[in-house]
Amino acid sequence: MTYFDYNATTPLAKECLEAVIVAMSEFGNPSSTHGVGQLAKQRLIRARGEVAEFLGAAPQEIIFTSGGTESNHMAILGACAALPGRKQIVTSRVEHPSTLLLLADLEKKGYRVTKLGVDSDGNLDLSDLESAVTEETALVSLMWANNETGVIFPVNSAAEIAHKSGALFHTDAVQICGKAEVNMKSTAADFLSLSGHKMHAPKGIGVLFVRKKQWLPPIFFGHQERKMRGGTENLPGIAALGVVCGILAQNSHWKEIAWLRDYLESQVLQMVPFARVNGKNALRVNNTSNICFHGLSSEVIVDKLDQLGIHVSTGAACTAGGNHPSHVLLAMGLGLGAESSVRFSLGRDTSKEEVDHLLGVLPDIIDNMRGKIQ
Repeated sequence: MTYFDYNATTPLAKECLEAVIVAMSEFGNPSSTHGVGQLAKQRLIRARGEVAEFLGAAPQEIIFTSGGTESNHMAILGACAALPGRKQIVTSRVEHPSTLLLLADLEKKGYRVTKLGVDSDGNLDLSDLESAVTEETALVSLMWANNETGVIFPVNSAAEIAHKSGALFHTDAVQICGKAEVNMKSTAADFLSLSGHKMHAPKGIGVLFVRKKQWLPPIFFGHQERKMRGGTENLPGIAALGVVCGILAQNSHWKEIAWLRDYLESQVLQMVPFARVNGKNALRVNNTSNICFHGLSSEVIVDKLDQLGIHVSTGAACTAGGNHPSHVLLAMGLGLGAESSVRFSLGRDTSKEEVDHLLGVLPDIIDNMRGKIQ
């Protein structure tokens, strides 16, 4: 198997599996006062500290959730509840479906949602943001790195713009955590979402960073997680996330992945002259390449590669299987090119041999497909 879909999910790190097994054997409830419960509580405290150190945050700013979707919803709904007199939310047209679908529902309930456009490389114009944010804005919610193209938004500058008008700022950082340094001491965001399964931890565990001065009304009520997210903690997932945060904080493998990504792109463009890289001129996370093979069906390319044991995607896993082209690529003005684009996302286990294997079969697939339509 050759895997190039790390933006969808990542293999579970062996260190995480070990942490899960240990945490499941220590079956106590962290809220129990007896010895078994307190052993579990100590593991919870240790993991919270590891995640906090990874993010440059304080332990009390780490709220454990079930994943990126819940974290995004907590931040957005909580910000609306915290500023009930403000009825506008500002976001972008290229956000993750978990954000856009929630905002569509809030529009039905009376909120005005302003969606900012992007240019042909997927860049956000901060002057558009400044024009959009007003005294009526409750929240600005922007992803840090795009899950389909890897394009990075200037979230710190965006947060400063939001704060000038008294609005809160949330960033969906699911696709940048573990791929670039994220330090909340030097980032002005009030809230940040993180998902464990994008970082070699299990599915079902995530984090919402909530800055000390902020408090969010809960969606789930209970005494856990500073009373912002009730429910018995997912200790196996939390322990695994803590372990992998420690590993990623010490690992420089992303420099090697950047080289591999650039190598993949240069070779594809050389072998397939009509191909183009979506977002090539933008600042991107160093593992993601979204390539348009104009006039060809991306679904067919993905299927043919899959038959050879090479796994890539057409875009976000959360919208895979639908009949609609990527909303991200449409926002970038690709038009029909949105139906011809394939995402290759690399990870810490990706090797040059795997990239060369892909390069050895992809040109023939493209040539055969072009021959059938000419």
